[in-house]
Amino acid sequence: MPIRDNAVIRFVGLRPGTALTPVSGAGPGCCYQSKITKGAGWLAGATTRSANRWQNIGSTEAGRPGRGNHWAERLAPARRHEWLVGMKRLLDRDCLRALARGCAVLGAGGGGDPGLGLLQALQASGDFGPVSLIDVDELPGDALIMPCGGIGAPTVSIEKLENGDEGNRLRDHLESVTGQKVAALMAAEIGGGNGLLPVVWAARLGLPLVDADGMGRAFPEVPQVTMHLAGISPSPAVMTDERGNVLVVRAISGDWMERLERAAAVEFGGAASATEFSLTAAQAREATVRNSVSLAITIGEAIESSEDRPVAALIAKIGAFRLATGKVTDVERRTTQGFARGSVVVEGLGADAGRQIRLEVQNENLVALEQGQVLASVPDLISVLDSETADAIATERIRYGQRVTVIAFGCDPVWRTERGIALTGPQAFGYDFEYVPVEELAGAAT
Repeated sequence: MPIRDNAVIRFVGLRPGTALTPVSGAGPGCCYQSKITKGAGWLAGATTRSANRWQNIGSTEAGRPGRGNHWAERLAPARRHEWLVGMKRLLDRDCLRALARGCAVLGAGGGGDPGLGLLQALQASGDFGPVSLIDVDELPGDALIMPCGGIGAPTVSIEKLENGDEGNRLRDHLESVTGQKVAALMAAEIGGGNGLLPVVWAARLGLPLVDADGMGRAFPEVPQVTMHLAGISPSPAVMTDERGNVLVVRAISGDWMERLERAAAVEFGGAASATEFSLTAAQAREATVRNSVSLAITIGEAIESSEDRPVAALIAKIGAFRLATGKVTDVERRTTQGFARGSVVVEGLGADAGRQIRLEVQNENLVALEQGQVLASVPDLISVLDSETADAIATERIRYGQRVTVIAFGCDPVWRTERGIALTGPQAFGYDFEYVPVEELAGAAT
């Protein structure tokens, strides 16, 4: 297999420090092989026009089941794996930490706990090697992409954890019902822990992660994805839980998929893992929110790099609007019909003393209100930040007494189209007012 610029190749059966032997030329772009057949490890490197630079970045124990040897079949140098050379970056430990902070902000309070997702991603990457982040343009047009993540109430998912094998079952059953090999994984939603779960499963499967998702944020319902807007079928869908139960669902529409999967998630104990809206790379180029993983990492890095005023740095980075700074004084939360629903009240402090902001919640923060006036609403993003660290607080983690800053910022443009607003705007959640972009609401308030 020829190696192009900025290549990443994973070698199976390679001990740490093993030298590679060029077999198709001594210069840049040549292929390499190793005669070592026991143990497992992986190499990452950059191939340029002037030099080949490779670095051994990890290893696993020789012969230990499930710790690298399973890569042999899927990462053999066959034509269907040539996309590996188009990697954008390796999701190393620093990237994963930044990704978790960015996913929390983009989650708008939902998507599951990114802290738990980070721990799982760090563990999987340590055991199986870091995941390659690739652009969808690097995949052949007919390559199958598996969008995936969790479904259910975030209040349940912080106690009912995945066991790690869910991705394998989702992939195996999707391949069985479609007759196609899965080439890459993609986050169904970049927000919250659902932006990190695909990293966990990609590491275990030895597959890359596409730098895209179906929302550019988190939404509570299955059909609220860009693939639905593009007319891609949600079927076949596969659901599984930590026990090993598997359900294949073929629904006639996105709405029916939501009804059936939500009911199944409740029966699974309130949360499950799922894949819907599988699509080809050619479809993904037009039907997804591109570069959302990179955006989340950039957001996380911006928070991390600002030591003095992280909230201000974050607001400047993403063009957000500060709605209020204060203290959480009331939380009403209930888990019902597979969702976490409720409200949060923030009373202003300092310059905002005397103000009271109310957030309406359905997994995510849907609406911010002040004395009946709308300050921001879906599909724009409303996030509650820790006022000291700028870390976004998930709706299932928010509690009385927290000092917070509530911000809002614009959604991906696809959600501001007529069809996007109909699917994810305030009236889609039962509110009787029309959507107004947050920048217009902020301008009217000043």
